[in-house]
Amino acid sequence: MRLLVLMFGLLAAAASPAQQQISEEVPYVRTPQQVVDAMLDLAGVRASDFLIDLGSGDGRIVITAAKRYGARGFGVDLDRRLVAESADRARAAGVAERVAFYEQDIFKTDLDSASVITMYLLPEYNLVLRPRLLALKPGTRIVSHDWDMADWKHDASVEVDAPDKPVGLKKSSTVHLWIVPARVEGRWRSRLAPGGRVAQFDLRQNFQEISGTVSVGGRSLPLERAVLKGTFLSFRVQEGKRSLRFNGHAAAGRISGQLGIGEQTYRWRAQRAD
Repeated sequence: MRLLVLMFGLLAAAASPAQQQISEEVPYVRTPQQVVDAMLDLAGVRASDFLIDLGSGDGRIVITAAKRYGARGFGVDLDRRLVAESADRARAAGVAERVAFYEQDIFKTDLDSASVITMYLLPEYNLVLRPRLLALKPGTRIVSHDWDMADWKHDASVEVDAPDKPVGLKKSSTVHLWIVPARVEGRWRSRLAPGGRVAQFDLRQNFQEISGTVSVGGRSLPLERAVLKGTFLSFRVQEGKRSLRFNGHAAAGRISGQLGIGEQTYRWRAQRAD
């Protein structure tokens, strides 16, 4: 995979950060194969995935994903020689029908088809990409070699021994995973079984971190143990001596799932009310 060290050009005062002009400064740095393997393992790549590698270098991430897991995908890189080398490597590995490589600017690449995105970029450039990554389909997995996303905390992280790492004194790498969260912030309403009581959910969201309250029976109760992973949302509410356990998937203005009370489980649905 390629590590791109980029230089921002001067902009007019009205220009947005996403409009900053970018030029390449430092060439390809190879990602060790054990780091490639760890990135794909952490993302949970499978045959149904479409992987996009931003700065694909010699193509090893896309090729490994196709050969080992049967995934499809493509890589983009600004170096024409590396793009051609990647295509040759894909043919030699017998996966040319599943992958492609393009000479292309990563910041102009359409990411909408991805279920997994891999990258090896410095943090400031991750931040340029971050709004586009957050706008992808909830559940899309983002994996970064070494560098983070500032205040968007990773969902998982692993340290990988990398004795043949070509840069830095530390012969190990950190691999981070983010799962694009559904947008659930706001007000939701539902009827709770048994009895059909009306409940109002006021959710606050900071990336995948969720807090808020549930108003039911004239009381406002805080959410506890709230978790959001992709479209999946779960939390608990303590109502007197009993715990109400909510979980479901959020999509198209609805949350559909289950409500657990003691040993009983009921269907639960909420709809946006804001």
